[in-house]
Amino acid sequence: MAYNAIEEMRRYNRERFGADVGPFQPPFFQHGDNPNDLKSAALRFLRCRCEDLLFDPEITEEETRTGVWLGKSLSANQIPYNMQMDVSRLCLEKAVEAFIDSGVAEDAYTVYYCYLEMFMGRYGKSKRMVELLSEYESNGSSLLMKHRDHYSHSVYVFVLGLAIYETNDNFRRKFQGYYHLDAEEPGPDREHRAANLFLEYWGLTALFHDIGYPFELPFEQVQSYFEVDHLTRGKGCPYLVYRSVDTLTALDKEAADRFETIYGVRFSTVSELLAHDITGKLGNAFGFTEEYIRDVIDRKPVEPDRFGFFMDHAFFSAARLYQELREELGAENLMSIHVDALSAILLHNSLYKFSIAFYKDPEKRRPPLPVRLHPLAWLLMLCDELQCWDRTAYGRNSRTELHPMAAEFDFSGNGLSARYFYDLTERDKIDAFKAQYHAWEAGGEAGDPPRLKAYSDMAEKEQRFTADIKKIVDTADIPLDIVPDLRPVDRRNKHIYLSESNFLHLYDFAVALHGRNMPPDTTAEELEDKFAASSLEYQLTGINRAKSFSRYLNALGYFYTDKPVDFEIVTEFGPDDMDVVAPLEHERWVLDHLAMGWRYGTDYETLPLPEDGRTDRGALREQLRRHALAMDGAPTPEELRLHFTSLSEADQDKDWKPFNSMLRLLKKFDGLRIYRL
Repeated sequence: MAYNAIEEMRRYNRERFGADVGPFQPPFFQHGDNPNDLKSAALRFLRCRCEDLLFDPEITEEETRTGVWLGKSLSANQIPYNMQMDVSRLCLEKAVEAFIDSGVAEDAYTVYYCYLEMFMGRYGKSKRMVELLSEYESNGSSLLMKHRDHYSHSVYVFVLGLAIYETNDNFRRKFQGYYHLDAEEPGPDREHRAANLFLEYWGLTALFHDIGYPFELPFEQVQSYFEVDHLTRGKGCPYLVYRSVDTLTALDKEAADRFETIYGVRFSTVSELLAHDITGKLGNAFGFTEEYIRDVIDRKPVEPDRFGFFMDHAFFSAARLYQELREELGAENLMSIHVDALSAILLHNSLYKFSIAFYKDPEKRRPPLPVRLHPLAWLLMLCDELQCWDRTAYGRNSRTELHPMAAEFDFSGNGLSARYFYDLTERDKIDAFKAQYHAWEAGGEAGDPPRLKAYSDMAEKEQRFTADIKKIVDTADIPLDIVPDLRPVDRRNKHIYLSESNFLHLYDFAVALHGRNMPPDTTAEELEDKFAASSLEYQLTGINRAKSFSRYLNALGYFYTDKPVDFEIVTEFGPDDMDVVAPLEHERWVLDHLAMGWRYGTDYETLPLPEDGRTDRGALREQLRRHALAMDGAPTPEELRLHFTSLSEADQDKDWKPFNSMLRLLKKFDGLRIYRL
């Protein structure tokens, strides 16, 4: 049934009203030709495998005992708690779907937002951890020689993992065995519990595996300064190191006590904890001691000269995420599976490849990592390598290199077939490479073969891209078939507009818009509390409204920027502007509600209120998920516009009044200005 609590409310309503009045589940996306493509598999995992996600039987029992529902929708106590959890999971499903369709950072942001709200408690407490990576990359990465996006990349990695779990029996079986879920009674309930566990901790691993990049970027900026003059990397040049690393890695007494209870060993730092964990998982198989790996971990941030003059962002990602978990969850709630996520993150970059597996050294190379030793690390390293498409290039060399712009996947038969697409307009560059490669072959293959970045790694007979993956992780459980291809660039799904800011904080705008009618002296904390009082679904409505602002400006011939430009500045929206913006905002509202399963209806205004006393008209609307302003089916743009014109003046006002507030808020939060083209 997928969303069981929504379906339970539907049965409850049918019994109390004698008719099937809702709520209804939205239709499920299915690819027409291939049910095991990336999008179908990832969305099917979220809808079908993750039933009863975050349900709480104790809260359900309390609701039954007290007659008070404890879930929130537009406000508190309007729906059952488990129904709120189902709607939140639907929010995540729709956020993932939107991201797969676009790949843009704004849609990646929404996935992060859903995850943090669902599993960490409240986005506002963790927002700096997420936003810092995006800000650093967009502002500082252009100073580097080589750098590509890690923000949207991390969400793609997350999605790849969901698809692999959904389609690969081998991985599911070994994941469940590793966490002793196979000891439970076989059946759907066990499968759902396993999938829910995987979603939470794979999300923690994948979405935050690169949050330490703000520590690596300054190091690389200094390196790039000297690489411009073609000097040897690091040698003979200044380089950065980090001191006071213990401020990130130190364990307080409560955390040390907690981990001693779990592992039977007293640790003073996260580095010691992770060295112990990694050795316990991989030490025997790869022939290293805890002392060795702890020494490597400790030296990475302070002696980059011992590691080829590279700074390992994975170390900082693990340390930074630990601090977030400690702060948000409390020491008493930390578990060994949290440590599994942290050690997977620590391993994924250079630690495993160059200090454990030595995968590029034929004499020291160890066998690739099997799933059974560390499922989260295995999956992270596999997906991290596979996710090389649709990544914004920031570095000065990266912007001119040839990288895949798109990819198509088929996960059928426990395997993985991938076709990576390169820009058709680069055919001349590719043809030149092919000619050079054939000449190299004809000449007896003397010296190194010619290279064309990622394309040559996939197209040459050595299949360097696939071969390197197979040296890192054991692919016996998921045979790989990877080929390159060409096709024209199509960026229409990205909805790219002129409006741009490197510091545009969607959360701040959504919060401020939500509280725009509060007194001027309202604090930021009070605004956030008001925003958090509604459910994830309603919070996302506010965020999506803020995300759509650049589209509306584009329709007006306006744009916003944080750069001083010689265009006419816009200080307020006039009636003609609103005639354009209001129908577009209404279209967004209708389509968002359709995607979330809302239907047209006014039953909540006329049905008799139950005598239980816990339902008013507003709550009944949330329980039925029907709305007088909603639409059914698949309305066309013209039908949406006609629907808007049929609304009352008061309802039309709802679609444009918030946007004059946006002018003031843009200036207040980010120093942005709106200009007329």
